[in-house]
Amino acid sequence: MASPEFMAKVNRINELARKKKSEGLNAEEQAEQKELYKWYLGNIRAALSSQLDNIEVVDELPKNKLQS
Repeated sequence: MASPEFMAKVNRINELARKKKSEGLNAEEQAEQKELYKWYLGNIRAALSSQLDNIEVVDELPKNKLQS
């Protein structure tokens, strides 16, 4: 379950995206959106990296099967 702070930032990202489509953003809002996107992508990358770090190969293919 995501924290309230995380959800508040995601909601703000969505709010700015909707506003950008409907009426456009001012310079301050554009800067805020850029920072929020940077924060969000950092979280996605960290989560993916963590998942990949926890992958363990259980059954490896025999070497002759890898050459096919």
